[in-house]
Amino acid sequence: MSLMILLYNLFILSFGFLSKVAALFNPKAKAFTQGRKNLFKTLAQSVRQNKGPFIWIHCASLGEFEQGRPIIEKLKTEFPQYKILLTFFSPSGYEVQKNYEKADLIFYLPLDSPSNAWRFISITKPVLAIFVKYEFWYHYCHELKNQSVPILSVSSIFREEQLFFKSYGGFFRSILYTFNHFFVQNDESIRLLRSIDIKLCSRVGDTRFDRVYEIVTQGKDIPVAQSFKGSEKVFVIGSCWPEDMDVLIPFINENAHELKFIIAPHEIKEDFISEIEGALQGICVRYSKVNEATLQNFRVLIIDNIGMLSRLYRYGDFAFVGGAFGKGLHNILEAACYGVPIFFGNRNYQKYEEANQLIKYGGAFEVSDYPDLKAKFELLKVPHNFQLACEVTKQYIKDNLGAADRIMDYCRRML
Repeated sequence: MSLMILLYNLFILSFGFLSKVAALFNPKAKAFTQGRKNLFKTLAQSVRQNKGPFIWIHCASLGEFEQGRPIIEKLKTEFPQYKILLTFFSPSGYEVQKNYEKADLIFYLPLDSPSNAWRFISITKPVLAIFVKYEFWYHYCHELKNQSVPILSVSSIFREEQLFFKSYGGFFRSILYTFNHFFVQNDESIRLLRSIDIKLCSRVGDTRFDRVYEIVTQGKDIPVAQSFKGSEKVFVIGSCWPEDMDVLIPFINENAHELKFIIAPHEIKEDFISEIEGALQGICVRYSKVNEATLQNFRVLIIDNIGMLSRLYRYGDFAFVGGAFGKGLHNILEAACYGVPIFFGNRNYQKYEEANQLIKYGGAFEVSDYPDLKAKFELLKVPHNFQLACEVTKQYIKDNLGAADRIMDYCRRML
């Protein structure tokens, strides 16, 4: 074990050094290192000004923050006597949410060394630590345990190939043994935790369901999209990349006479949008150039701004969610909340529990190419198949709501 600790410390030290080197030419690495400068001095001052006690919630990045957010907001409402300390590992979380009004203190997490962990916890003195999803840091977790601070893992999910479950994974298992309770997303995670003698675990689902459902039910209408839809069926394409459009362009050109399409690219880049326009041969219009009088002349509406996607799915009868032909599938829960069949690429979706479950029960469909998309879409033209897929996605969301409330039941007993 002592050798593994040495190797782990060397890895963290090397990571810190390489981050400083990368900061010379990479903006994200620069934010990562700059955000940690004089951190302990600023942290100590902030703690003195915002006298605790503190509940510490740690998220790696923005996605994990959205999972932790329902819990933060419930804690803030029910336990106003506690201050919320929110930390991020990544700039993509911190920079977006550094002014989040429900947290009293928001900081980067110092790198995981023995001295940093001791200093951070000694300054903040949290009464409870909540780590979201994949956050398992050796020194922080052991120091919290040493200082008798309860640790919860929420929305966590485990897979058999992870090091925790290997015969040589004792060092990594020791991190898990510091936790007081795991609130996991699925039954497989429960099975794996129990296989290494961790009994304090509960399947409550993913808190993202609560957050996404709140977003889509409280979102305002989009009059242009509503007018564009009219009484016709609409296929919404969300967070798409060029790889997705390679499959979708021929599908759109073939089906535009009987379907309308709303396309929301993941990145608003002029060359990408122009490429889509060229491939669609004059049947499309950009959101920014919409003229209400001529809107009905077009079959495709291209969204050339950001922030609308979660509300756009409400106008869809079908959805395609991008990313799975590349680095990874984007959020399909927003579409599922509206009870529509969902399509996505077949290359990189397997680590997303909701995608696997919706495929299993018939609410989602992974596609390999245009002929595959065409064939699976044809199946949904059968009214019974279409209604079944819609019911599956709608019921899947309903069955998974309430994770935050179940976690809060535990927190109420501890605080």
